[in-house]
Amino acid sequence: MKKTISCIVCLIIILGMWGCAKKEELPEEVKQYLPRYTYELNSVHQVNGRQGICTNGEYYWVSGSKTLTKYDKDWNVIAENDDPFEGYELEVNHIGDIDVYDNELYLGVEYFMDGVGSNIQVAAYDADTLKLKRVFPFNVETGQIECSGIAVDPDTETVYMTSWVDDESSSYLYSYDLKTGEYKGRIHMQPYPEWSQGVAYYNGHLYVTCDDGAADDNDPDHMYRVDLRDDGIGANVYLERTFDDVIKQGEIEGLSFDKKNDQFLLLYNRGAKIVSGMPVGFYEGYTEEISEVFVYDIK
Repeated sequence: MKKTISCIVCLIIILGMWGCAKKEELPEEVKQYLPRYTYELNSVHQVNGRQGICTNGEYYWVSGSKTLTKYDKDWNVIAENDDPFEGYELEVNHIGDIDVYDNELYLGVEYFMDGVGSNIQVAAYDADTLKLKRVFPFNVETGQIECSGIAVDPDTETVYMTSWVDDESSSYLYSYDLKTGEYKGRIHMQPYPEWSQGVAYYNGHLYVTCDDGAADDNDPDHMYRVDLRDDGIGANVYLERTFDDVIKQGEIEGLSFDKKNDQFLLLYNRGAKIVSGMPVGFYEGYTEEISEVFVYDIK
């Protein structure tokens, strides 16, 4: 992210030249580097699942690596599926970040072991029963070798997928047609965020959470805004927020925007030591990993 750091330095210089001008008064070439929203922490909720979060403004869904859980608006469990891989033809064992649209859950499912993914698939589940409904055919020629998150863009009827691994393939977003499931192409993120964990679509932009901090050094993780370019093959990436206000630095995961309540939801894990995507013990004072959803009011 060296290019992003240089841009931020330039931004500070430009803002100094503009003095105390309001955001709406700044030129577009300056505003693009600023966060789109402000985030004020509202509440924190411990959940059953360490991977993903999504909401339709009335219910919340959380994914574990091998579980799906549905919560009501007061965070009471109302449905669970502890065997979400029933019905697949290819072997899978891992769910990443998730999304919800038109009462269906969208999952990026794969077989994941020691930091490497295979048998990647886009799957749709019933949002009430949490049961598998259909699977999109995966295009093996895309170059994608892992799936950490998935997002539905209803405006263009597109499904986007991210990859977590430390590889050139993770510099792309992979897109599929929401209705047909056909592969639409990949979009190059520049500069690309490292260790992408979750992705969400909100008001014309994509947002990606990245496990790019070092928990051992109390270094926080980040979220980036991804602005798709008109050429259809590239996207510009900007720092949206640094999460230095979580209970303890650990591993950032999925995210979701609540349009009905003007809120942002972030799933964060703490307590477990993670190496190559796999747990290898616990930090001092912990005997288990704790997964929490941080709810922010945004404007």
